[in-house]
Amino acid sequence: MPPDHRGLPQQTAWEIARAVSFCADWRGESPDPERETSVRLLWNSNHLFFRFDCRYREIFVYEGGSRRRDKLWLRDVAEVFIRPGSDEPRHYREFEISPNGDWLDLDISPDGKSVLFCDLKSRVVVDRKHRVWTAELAIPIHCLTAAFDPGEIWRLNLFRIEGKEPARFYSAWRPTCAPQANFHVPEVFGSLHFLQNTGTGYAIPEFEK
Repeated sequence: MPPDHRGLPQQTAWEIARAVSFCADWRGESPDPERETSVRLLWNSNHLFFRFDCRYREIFVYEGGSRRRDKLWLRDVAEVFIRPGSDEPRHYREFEISPNGDWLDLDISPDGKSVLFCDLKSRVVVDRKHRVWTAELAIPIHCLTAAFDPGEIWRLNLFRIEGKEPARFYSAWRPTCAPQANFHVPEVFGSLHFLQNTGTGYAIPEFEK
């Protein structure tokens, strides 16, 4: 099935993707089901597609929205850190999306961080009645690797931040177990296995903790 007019998967495509969910903090403690995050992933030869379904207690964002914004992590965000299989362990990419459509795309390495300036496509919808915000991202594969090999095992971690200090909640799919809230611990990234096309125009990868 073709993407919709925004270049993102249609709902019927997302329905075939298996979700992974988390609601505990970065230490793997203090689970909060009212802040549960579910993540689905699809891919084709040109893009990785992420969908975050984020239950929330409150929403804390910058004014405006729908723009690339520096230091987006100081407000509510869902995040993916991802590393192609051939990259060195401390070189990975960071993508963030907020409930009002702001985004950030970064290249992270031992030398520091820089903006990737990817041609991202995104969509965010807030369901205030059910207190869920949903964000979809289409990340061009060429922003991640110059030579995509679906036989490689990639590494990634998934995160969420919500609220204001001192009650800010930092949650992680794979706990980093750092003394303070810190997501930049690539040693604990999980695995991402690319699987074959399902006949829908997309393939479903497999997350492995």
